Amino acid sequence: MKATPKSLAVHFLCGALAVLVFHQGAVLILNIAGVIPNGPYQTRPVGPLGVPAFLNAAFWGGVWGIVYGLVRTRIPSILPVLLAGFLFGIVGPTFFGWFVLAPLRGQPLGNGFPFPGVFRGIFINGMYGVGVAFFADLAGRFIPAARRS
Repeated sequence: MKATPKSLAVHFLCGALAVLVFHQGAVLILNIAGVIPNGPYQTRPVGPLGVPAFLNAAFWGGVWGIVYGLVRTRIPSILPVLLAGFLFGIVGPTFFGWFVLAPLRGQPLGNGFPFPGVFRGIFINGMYGVGVAFFADLAGRFIPAARRS
């Protein structure tokens, strides 16, 4: 499938929505279970613009949604859509954070791979991947530009 502005926009929205529903839902589950101290939809200001943390995450989720839209036709179709999405969430955002962002921020690879923090990140970003795959698949049923070729 050729990337068009419309397909990129649809995948951006799928990624942003995946953060707001699946990613933050995973944060809620871990918070309720007592695994992490902070709950979902954090409003503390982040970045140079001082936007709420959850909106910042939704923006970057949209960017990763575009990446998902560009690579989804290369994911083996033998994998169920949601499993492929989970793996995308681990390999894409998680590995990028560990091996690119952490060093750029002057931190060790994977922030030192603290236990059990590694598994929290895998779960949260994996659930984001499930969400982006779910919403992209759903959008593909109704929006021709979002269909997987």
